[in-house]
Amino acid sequence: MPKESMTPRERWEAVLARETPDRVPMDYWATEEFDAKLCKHLGVGSVAEALDRLHVDRPLGVGGRYVGPPIPDDQDVFGIGYRYIDYGGGAYREAATHPLAAYNSVEEIEANYRWPDPDWWTYDHLPVAIRGQEHRPIRGGGSEPFLTYVDLRGGEKAYMDLILNPEIVHYCLDKLFDLAYENTRRIYEAIPGRVLFSYVAEDMGSQESLLFSPKQIRTFLLPRMKRMMDLVHEAGAYVFHHSDGAIRPMIPEMIDLGIDILNPIQWRCKGMDREGLKRDFGDELVFHGAMDNQETLVRGSVADVVQEARDNLRILGEGGGYILAPCHNIQVVSPVENIIAMYETGYEEGWS
Repeated sequence: MPKESMTPRERWEAVLARETPDRVPMDYWATEEFDAKLCKHLGVGSVAEALDRLHVDRPLGVGGRYVGPPIPDDQDVFGIGYRYIDYGGGAYREAATHPLAAYNSVEEIEANYRWPDPDWWTYDHLPVAIRGQEHRPIRGGGSEPFLTYVDLRGGEKAYMDLILNPEIVHYCLDKLFDLAYENTRRIYEAIPGRVLFSYVAEDMGSQESLLFSPKQIRTFLLPRMKRMMDLVHEAGAYVFHHSDGAIRPMIPEMIDLGIDILNPIQWRCKGMDREGLKRDFGDELVFHGAMDNQETLVRGSVADVVQEARDNLRILGEGGGYILAPCHNIQVVSPVENIIAMYETGYEEGWS
């Protein structure tokens, strides 16, 4: 086995700069329930120990520390109420109350709702938080406001608003993007030059097609995302763009907008075949993910997982530009053996 000559950060930096790393970097996304399952299987006391054993180059996430008004236990900072849905092996938090659902105009929202203030977070702890972690890629800042808008208004109303109440959508997205922008700017200010990438996301795709019309994406999302991406690049960081599903029609425009990394590469979705993505966009994008956790990781055999990892290394990793990772959070129903096989294959066969 070759010997590693790079730190995890150096490995990510090389891929992002279109240089050759010692091996393909690997990342890890999973639920807390799977974290516990993995640690138990490996006989270790922490996720960090487990990932070290599997040679995962997991980033360190940083953000503001909340110092604002008290938040009720069953709400978030936006006043969205939540409940936990038990599915047997674990639980997911889902929005149960939507604080802007009852309002029919911008004026009503302005009169009755208090938006979070950027000053509700402080960032003076960040230099200490990253001390001793300089060998890791650091993720900080970014935005995903339409996801929050859906929970503020309720799913059905939020999507109907795009047609029936566009002025409400514009108003709320401006508020949400402004908050994300300022929080991101303050992270960069607190630890200048240390953030490697920022997460600028919106889920625009379903399994078969876009969730929005291209016109709606261009009207409501892209101008605001462009402003955020410009901030990221001005800070010397890279734009990590997450969008689930069948988003191929929008990828050329997202590249023009400024994305650097595309995640999660759900290659079973319509139009998202890996060969086509690499052929058409491989010179402009780094691909992150592509280990399918709808079928392969959860239902496949170890042999299936090994083959998919090899395929991803061969297709998406050709000439560089690939970070091996699950295409979303690994679920507790996934066999531990499959996950270990994914990382072992990436480590054994991902050398340059």
